[in-house]
Amino acid sequence: MSAGTRIPGVHGHSAARTAALPAYLLMGVYFGVILVKSEAASWYRIQEMFRFEAFHMYGLIGSAVLTGLLTTWLLRRSGARSLDGQTITVAPKERGWTRYVLGGATFGVGWGLAGVCPGPVFTLLGAGVWPMLVVLGFALIGTWLYGALREHLPH
Repeated sequence: MSAGTRIPGVHGHSAARTAALPAYLLMGVYFGVILVKSEAASWYRIQEMFRFEAFHMYGLIGSAVLTGLLTTWLLRRSGARSLDGQTITVAPKERGWTRYVLGGATFGVGWGLAGVCPGPVFTLLGAGVWPMLVVLGFALIGTWLYGALREHLPH
Protein backbone atom coordinates (compact mmCIF):
# COMPACT_ATOMS: atom_id res chain seq x y z
CA MET A 1 0.00 0.00 0.00
CA SER A 2 1.46 3.33 -0.99
CA ALA A 3 1.65 6.38 1.24
CA GLY A 4 -1.18 8.05 -0.71
CA THR A 5 -3.61 5.11 -0.44
CA ARG A 6 -6.78 5.92 1.44
CA ILE A 7 -8.82 3.19 3.06
CA PRO A 8 -12.59 3.85 3.12
CA GLY A 9 -13.95 3.86 6.64
CA VAL A 10 -10.48 4.36 8.12
CA HIS A 11 -9.32 7.59 6.51
CA GLY A 12 -11.62 10.58 6.45
CA HIS A 13 -14.05 11.88 9.00
CA SER A 14 -17.77 11.31 8.77
CA ALA A 15 -20.33 12.88 11.08
CA ALA A 16 -21.36 9.43 12.36
CA ARG A 17 -17.78 8.55 13.18
CA THR A 18 -17.15 11.82 15.02
CA ALA A 19 -20.40 11.42 16.98
CA ALA A 20 -19.31 7.93 18.08
CA LEU A 21 -15.99 9.08 19.58
CA PRO A 22 -17.36 9.62 23.13
CA ALA A 23 -18.81 6.10 23.07
CA TYR A 24 -15.42 4.71 21.97
CA LEU A 25 -13.73 6.59 24.80
CA LEU A 26 -16.19 5.22 27.34
CA MET A 27 -15.73 1.68 26.00
CA GLY A 28 -11.95 2.11 26.30
CA VAL A 29 -12.22 3.31 29.89
CA TYR A 30 -14.58 0.42 30.67
CA PHE A 31 -12.13 -2.05 29.10
CA GLY A 32 -9.31 -0.53 31.18
CA VAL A 33 -11.32 -1.00 34.36
CA ILE A 34 -12.00 -4.62 33.37
CA LEU A 35 -8.26 -5.18 32.79
CA VAL A 36 -7.42 -3.82 36.24
CA LYS A 37 -10.26 -5.57 38.10
CA SER A 38 -9.55 -8.92 36.40
CA GLU A 39 -5.86 -8.49 37.25
CA ALA A 40 -4.91 -8.89 33.58
CA ALA A 41 -2.67 -5.84 34.02
CA SER A 42 -0.94 -7.33 37.06
CA TRP A 43 2.74 -8.08 36.65
CA TYR A 44 2.43 -10.76 39.35
CA ARG A 45 -0.40 -12.55 37.51
CA ILE A 46 1.59 -12.47 34.26
CA GLN A 47 4.66 -13.92 35.99
CA GLU A 48 2.46 -16.65 37.52
CA MET A 49 1.29 -17.50 34.03
CA PHE A 50 4.80 -17.69 32.56
CA ARG A 51 5.90 -19.90 35.47
CA PHE A 52 2.82 -22.15 35.06
CA GLU A 53 1.86 -21.46 38.68
CA ALA A 54 -1.75 -20.37 38.13
CA PHE A 55 -4.57 -20.84 35.63
CA HIS A 56 -5.94 -17.27 36.04
CA MET A 57 -4.37 -15.67 32.96
CA TYR A 58 -4.91 -18.74 30.78
CA GLY A 59 -8.60 -18.54 31.63
CA LEU A 60 -8.71 -14.83 30.74
CA ILE A 61 -6.83 -15.35 27.48
CA GLY A 62 -8.94 -18.40 26.61
CA SER A 63 -12.17 -16.47 27.15
CA ALA A 64 -10.81 -13.64 24.96
CA VAL A 65 -9.92 -16.12 22.20
CA LEU A 66 -13.41 -17.67 22.36
CA THR A 67 -14.99 -14.22 22.27
CA GLY A 68 -12.86 -13.30 19.24
CA LEU A 69 -13.77 -16.53 17.43
CA LEU A 70 -17.48 -16.02 18.08
CA THR A 71 -17.40 -12.34 17.10
CA THR A 72 -15.46 -13.04 13.89
CA TRP A 73 -17.87 -15.85 12.98
CA LEU A 74 -20.87 -13.56 13.61
CA LEU A 75 -19.33 -10.72 11.57
CA ARG A 76 -18.70 -13.05 8.62
CA ARG A 77 -22.24 -14.46 8.74
CA SER A 78 -24.32 -11.40 9.58
CA GLY A 79 -23.37 -8.86 6.92
CA ALA A 80 -22.97 -6.21 9.63
CA ARG A 81 -22.26 -2.65 8.51
CA SER A 82 -19.93 0.03 9.85
CA LEU A 83 -21.08 3.48 10.94
CA ASP A 84 -20.27 4.63 7.40
CA GLY A 85 -22.63 1.99 5.97
CA GLN A 86 -19.93 -0.30 4.56
CA THR A 87 -20.22 -4.05 4.98
CA ILE A 88 -17.71 -5.29 7.55
CA THR A 89 -15.56 -8.05 6.10
CA VAL A 90 -12.96 -10.21 7.79
CA ALA A 91 -10.34 -11.40 5.33
CA PRO A 92 -9.12 -14.98 5.74
CA LYS A 93 -5.61 -15.39 7.13
CA GLU A 94 -2.77 -16.38 4.83
CA ARG A 95 -1.49 -19.95 5.15
CA GLY A 96 1.99 -20.65 6.45
CA TRP A 97 3.62 -20.85 9.83
CA THR A 98 6.88 -18.87 9.65
CA ARG A 99 5.32 -15.44 10.12
CA TYR A 100 3.20 -16.63 13.03
CA VAL A 101 6.06 -18.39 14.83
CA LEU A 102 8.43 -15.42 14.42
CA GLY A 103 5.76 -12.89 15.34
CA GLY A 104 4.55 -14.92 18.30
CA ALA A 105 8.09 -15.46 19.58
CA THR A 106 8.89 -11.75 19.27
CA PHE A 107 5.65 -10.83 21.02
CA GLY A 108 6.24 -13.40 23.77
CA VAL A 109 9.81 -12.28 24.45
CA GLY A 110 8.66 -8.66 24.70
CA TRP A 111 5.77 -9.65 26.94
CA GLY A 112 8.05 -11.69 29.19
CA LEU A 113 10.67 -8.95 29.45
CA ALA A 114 8.20 -6.12 30.04
CA GLY A 115 5.85 -8.16 32.20
CA VAL A 116 2.88 -6.75 30.30
CA CYS A 117 1.28 -7.23 26.90
CA PRO A 118 0.43 -4.14 24.83
CA GLY A 119 -3.24 -3.81 25.87
CA PRO A 120 -2.70 -3.05 29.56
CA VAL A 121 0.17 -0.60 28.93
CA PHE A 122 -2.30 2.29 28.60
CA THR A 123 -4.35 0.97 31.50
CA LEU A 124 -1.26 0.92 33.72
CA LEU A 125 -0.30 4.42 32.58
CA GLY A 126 -3.81 5.54 33.51
CA ALA A 127 -3.29 3.95 36.91
CA GLY A 128 -0.08 5.96 37.36
CA VAL A 129 2.48 3.22 36.69
CA TRP A 130 4.92 5.56 34.96
CA PRO A 131 7.63 3.00 34.12
CA MET A 132 5.18 1.81 31.45
CA LEU A 133 6.27 4.87 29.46
CA VAL A 134 9.51 2.96 28.76
CA VAL A 135 7.50 -0.05 27.56
CA LEU A 136 5.31 2.19 25.40
CA GLY A 137 8.38 3.87 23.94
CA PHE A 138 9.95 0.55 22.97
CA ALA A 139 6.62 -0.71 21.59
CA LEU A 140 6.49 2.35 19.33
CA ILE A 141 10.11 1.81 18.27
CA GLY A 142 9.30 -1.83 17.49
CA THR A 143 6.28 -0.80 15.44
CA TRP A 144 8.38 1.69 13.50
CA LEU A 145 11.12 -0.92 13.00
CA TYR A 146 8.58 -3.41 11.65
CA GLY A 147 7.31 -0.80 9.18
CA ALA A 148 10.87 -0.04 8.07
CA LEU A 149 11.77 -3.74 7.63
CA ARG A 150 8.38 -5.07 6.51
CA GLU A 151 9.36 -5.73 2.89
CA HIS A 152 12.32 -7.86 4.05
CA LEU A 153 10.34 -10.01 6.52
CA PRO A 154 8.49 -13.26 5.73
CA HIS A 155 4.80 -12.64 5.08
